[in-house]
Amino acid sequence: MKNKNSFIPIVLLMFGLSSCNDFLDVPSETNLTSATFFSSQTDFEKAVNGAYMPLRGLYASGANAATGSWLMGETHSDNTRYKYSPNYRATIDQENINDFMVTPTNTAVLNKWQGYYSVIARANQILATIDGVTFDAAKKSNLKGQALFLRAFSYFDLVQYFGKIPLHLVPATSLTDVSLPLSEVNDIYNQIIADATEAASLLPAKSAQEAGRATSGAAKTLLGNVHIVLKNWSAAESVLKEVVNSAEYSLVPNYADVFSTTNKNNSESVFEIQFRQGTDGYSSNFIYAFFPMPISATELTATMAKYGVAPAALASLTQEGYNIPTTDLIADYEAGDERLAASIGTATASGVDYPFILKYLHPHTTATFTDDNWPVYRYSEVLLFLAEALDEQGKSTEALPYLNEVRDRAGLDDVISAANLRDVIFHERRVELAFENKRWLDLARTGRAVDVISAFGAKVKANPQGYYFPAGQQPVPASFATIDLTFPLPAAEAQLSPYF
Repeated sequence: MKNKNSFIPIVLLMFGLSSCNDFLDVPSETNLTSATFFSSQTDFEKAVNGAYMPLRGLYASGANAATGSWLMGETHSDNTRYKYSPNYRATIDQENINDFMVTPTNTAVLNKWQGYYSVIARANQILATIDGVTFDAAKKSNLKGQALFLRAFSYFDLVQYFGKIPLHLVPATSLTDVSLPLSEVNDIYNQIIADATEAASLLPAKSAQEAGRATSGAAKTLLGNVHIVLKNWSAAESVLKEVVNSAEYSLVPNYADVFSTTNKNNSESVFEIQFRQGTDGYSSNFIYAFFPMPISATELTATMAKYGVAPAALASLTQEGYNIPTTDLIADYEAGDERLAASIGTATASGVDYPFILKYLHPHTTATFTDDNWPVYRYSEVLLFLAEALDEQGKSTEALPYLNEVRDRAGLDDVISAANLRDVIFHERRVELAFENKRWLDLARTGRAVDVISAFGAKVKANPQGYYFPAGQQPVPASFATIDLTFPLPAAEAQLSPYF
């Protein structure tokens, strides 16, 4: 698919063969096709497993850190920065996302686009064929619900980051199917709501579902999130109360334990991306992109040992660190907030102390093959979403218990007054959900992005050493000049489509 012209002979051949004898329409008995593969419950179970798979690539780091969703959700905000390395200049795309200089050729942008459309394509194949195959009705509902959830989840992320995008709802069988016009944002949201609503009706509760898979609670939380973004406050309140009243979820008493690798898919987990340490391709590794670099093996060993981690095969990290907490974020934690020590630690790199994301540092056997899952939705966010939905309807007094349930777990006093509750909830989301890819989307959806990031960018330029630039180095003049609310459509995809 590198050149549109390369499709022409294939398409002509396809249409030419279609007029030949009927025997050409018989599915191959030796090669797997959609006609021969999707014929049993087991086949659909395998297909649904495959639909989840691209999510690991979207949330992990890999050899190329540009695959991390955290680049567009966290570093593209005032929560985190990169530690500029003048000796490692192979990372311009990541820096440009942090500096608000994103172009259509940015690899992280392309990776997000391709990753989610891979999920969508796999979900579409399942949804197009599952009703035509007979097997256990409950199993079918579960599998169909998971596919609908994954498609809705993928489109929701894409529309928030890109705006107008192509809306693929059936498997592509021709060049026409591959290249679709950009759909209006409202049409995309309508489809997301339809998919998430149907998924919620088909999926089992968390207590009846295999750990790590989408549930009715996850679909309802997604639906509540969509309504929050669209400012459908009453609809958000209704569906989020269903999650709360289900009694399927509760806050883990100790904040740090929420993220422990010995406590995956816990009572607070609504949906998280599954990883497993080891060399079989299922491990995570984002913490190794988050350390300040360059950092020697000795310094890395000492830092990890300080937090009870001692993997084998540690080596120096010599590239450039990302997602390093800003002093602005650190200052936003209230005195006594137990989440600060659970979320942010200190690492010594090249003899200098830097903050780093402690939330994702846990014991693992071998360096770079970590066991951490990535939290997408937690019950604490459900509570904060519900508080926001109530406050926006003038029900501030009703909102306070949900907000305070989150604060109580953090060791903080209850909020008593409903004055300026919108800002209080916004602040609470920042510290409760730090480093979970929420900050940029929160800034954009609440209309704060331009003001907050413009002020933040001015601070970075005025004091680059305070934002991890070495002496004598500073951001390029064009950084933070334009604060766009959506990312550009990938140039590599534009070359394959006449519509953008």
